Amino acid sequence: MTTATLTPSRARDTRPVEDSRIGLTGTLRHVGALTRRNLMRIKADPESMFDAVLMPIIFTVLFVYVFGGAMAGSQDDYKQYLVPGLLGQTGLTLAMAVGTGLNTDFQTGVMDRFRTLPIGRASVLLSKIVAETLRGLVSFAILIGFAMLIGFEVRTGLPEVLATIGLGLVFGMSIVWISMLLGMALRSAQAVQGVAMLVLMPMQFGSSIFARTDTMPGWLQSFTKVNPLSALADASRALLNGEGAVAHPVMIVLAWSAGITAVFAPLAVARFRKRT
Repeated sequence: MTTATLTPSRARDTRPVEDSRIGLTGTLRHVGALTRRNLMRIKADPESMFDAVLMPIIFTVLFVYVFGGAMAGSQDDYKQYLVPGLLGQTGLTLAMAVGTGLNTDFQTGVMDRFRTLPIGRASVLLSKIVAETLRGLVSFAILIGFAMLIGFEVRTGLPEVLATIGLGLVFGMSIVWISMLLGMALRSAQAVQGVAMLVLMPMQFGSSIFARTDTMPGWLQSFTKVNPLSALADASRALLNGEGAVAHPVMIVLAWSAGITAVFAPLAVARFRKRT
């Protein structure tokens, strides 16, 4: 009598598919599907948009009407100085919040569900960037619209406005890679928020966003000169107010954005591969 030998069935491989096996078209399709998933989460939880909607209004009101007279002597003059700088500050703040959401996805098991899907690793991270770009567009539109309601003047034209928004988005999305790396490297969302604040505060207030750098002590001016937010604020003012050099600060922002992306994007992808 012949005895049949039963071979145990192989366990299903739930690891994300390698991007090279999917191809560009498949990756773009997955990015679109995951972006829709991220946007549906916003629709189900509208409170998650409060930072993008309310933060530009709160910062504009507080700094213009509380500090404007003291810092510039005139609230109207300070509006023209502050609002272009806030475009860079808004993009940075929104970008740093991505890491908290990514950390929460790991903690709540969302990434475990992604492992069971035949999707590439890169599509998960790229969809975060696309969704954050759309959030950034909403926030920039609210900031510019509200600022114009209270008297801010765009002294150039629509192309310069679009260039300012585009520059802010390019820099903000480069910072997203740092934020996502922090979200995957740290153990809790609270830790990600704490480290993000340690990064945000010196960069924001040690720049030309809120005050002229020539009024600062020499040691702080040395930091503001290499702070990319200073270049972003100066470029935004030149584009919206029509005063000052445009090309030099724009090139500095683009160089910083390219450098940050070149360094931190591979690190974030490698960390994501390790965790998934």
